[in-house]
Amino acid sequence: MSRGTPDIDDDDRKILREVQKDTNRSLERIATKVGLSKTTVWNRLQRMMQNGTILRQAAILDPRKIGLRETFFVSIRTSAHDAAWLDAFRAAIEEMPEITEAHRLAGTTDYILKVQVESTEAFDAFYKTLVSRVAIYDVSSSLSMEEMKHALELKV
Repeated sequence: MSRGTPDIDDDDRKILREVQKDTNRSLERIATKVGLSKTTVWNRLQRMMQNGTILRQAAILDPRKIGLRETFFVSIRTSAHDAAWLDAFRAAIEEMPEITEAHRLAGTTDYILKVQVESTEAFDAFYKTLVSRVAIYDVSSSLSMEEMKHALELKV
């Protein structure tokens, strides 16, 4: 076991590096690449799916090719930190598909949202809906001019 993680070992890490590149690779190809048998790779993958190391398998879409040409980052500060506000905020962000990521932060900003929309007009409509659903003390938005890196593969 390495890096203090008891659930996965170095062979698991090799398998995870391969499946992060492409989950459609055959077991035979992965097994050859990592130096294990197909059965061993299959068993390890099943275990990692069952224990939650692998959350899910999904198709990764190009946002621009499906019309989502603008990415905004929305920084939120709130003066309310009670459970009722948090419940309302969680419900709002769950119900708004334009939000592709949401993080609670340490520091002067409480939350940051990644919002992907068709246009600035669509963002304006999104923004109006968000602020009508939940009270926000301070909100600021930044338009991404260029995506310089978008990694989906985690370092394992």
